[in-house]
Amino acid sequence: MELLIVSVASLFAGFVDSIVGGGGLILIPALFATFPAAHPATLFGTNKGASIWGTGMATWQYSQKVQMRWAALLPAALAGLVGSFAGAWLVTLLSPDFLRKVLPFVLLAVLLYTLAKKELGRTHAPRFAGRQEQLLAAGIGLVIGFYDGFFGPGTGSFLVFLFVRFLGYDFLSASAAAKLINTATNFSALVLFISTGHIWWHFVLAMALANVAGSLLGTRLALKHGTGFVRTVFLLVVTALIIKTGYDAFVR
Repeated sequence: MELLIVSVASLFAGFVDSIVGGGGLILIPALFATFPAAHPATLFGTNKGASIWGTGMATWQYSQKVQMRWAALLPAALAGLVGSFAGAWLVTLLSPDFLRKVLPFVLLAVLLYTLAKKELGRTHAPRFAGRQEQLLAAGIGLVIGFYDGFFGPGTGSFLVFLFVRFLGYDFLSASAAAKLINTATNFSALVLFISTGHIWWHFVLAMALANVAGSLLGTRLALKHGTGFVRTVFLLVVTALIIKTGYDAFVR
């Protein structure tokens, strides 16, 4: 029964995450609810072990249909991997608790800005090219990769927003870019969890298959309905993140 519950959660997480990020909003609470006595690091490691496959599959699916600006995105993915390692290392020394109370307000600002800018991310018009785009994309990858390793909630949504706001991508292309970088940051964190033994392999296989299935469905919907659909899902996910992180910071 436990395997069924977390596999279904992984399916829905892969679906949401493939469109605009935020799969952890579904899968991590499901893992904690199903295994309340387990070590948190083990549940985070199991989450990464499953979700990296869905994120990787989404990246591949998007790359078949969306123009991926590889010259900028590959350095960004590498920077994200390095940043994630650094963040994961720092969290062993410092508590990220101070971020809990700040995060809901940052997400609220992202939501309000996106709502105010009705045309934001509706057309794909990259503002930069060459070395300038590489540096900006790598900067985004490094900063959000570090955040993902140190704290984590909303990583995919932050990546989408920053690629739309600063690089001029539409929401569909930004989501594709975010999937590549998120795969790198997930890999970085997964290596750390595996090296410390914090992963349940007997759950990961079924959860990974479910996550890939959800990812395939979500990616197809995003590609079929385009950037307007992705923008709507983005707004819904950010709203859910505000509620969840606000509750965790000020109520629980």
